[in-house]
Amino acid sequence: MILHAHPLSSYCWKVLIALYENDTPFTLKELNLGDPDEAAAFAALWPIAKMPVLVDRDRVIVESSIIIEYLDLHHRGAIRFIPDHADPDAALRARMMDRVFDDYVMTPMQRIIADRLRPADAKDPHGVGEAEALLEKAYGWLENELDGRTWAAGEGFGLADCAAGPALHYAGRVRRFGEHRPALVAYLARLEARPSFARVLAEAAPYAHLFPQR
Repeated sequence: MILHAHPLSSYCWKVLIALYENDTPFTLKELNLGDPDEAAAFAALWPIAKMPVLVDRDRVIVESSIIIEYLDLHHRGAIRFIPDHADPDAALRARMMDRVFDDYVMTPMQRIIADRLRPADAKDPHGVGEAEALLEKAYGWLENELDGRTWAAGEGFGLADCAAGPALHYAGRVRRFGEHRPALVAYLARLEARPSFARVLAEAAPYAHLFPQR
């Protein structure tokens, strides 16, 4: 299998965590979309040209959550990212938490980062304010939801935790959780200490200076 990705991309991190959890064999194709030829080749593979993309022989799989489900189905390891059909409610909870981290943590975080990359005359303070407010709502909900849990959807590491790691790591850099959210702080600490995510962070370290500061 070949994963088309970049070591700084949050959604690529999500899939890399899953691959590393089960020591799944794959080749990383590090993308440089600043190269016109490479960008064109990637767009030919997936016209939307969003990372990551997994290629498994003649199959092209897109969208990070779907890639992880694909791995669960076709390259199964000791870690099951979504509970099997014997527990459909647990599977729904895993998918729900995955969507919460992607839609209400990752998305507003990326909106704030995108604004930092805009020229001064194209800034969107109103949009940034909306994104920050959504993050605060998500943080508050997650603080209550995660209290007493080891992992996002229960006691087993899974899909939701693959989503949570990059979302919370980056979101915490654009808007701090605050000392009044100890469950959220402790959960992120557990994620960052997990070998799969620690490896992702180490591989991303040479690119960390590219993260836009205020």
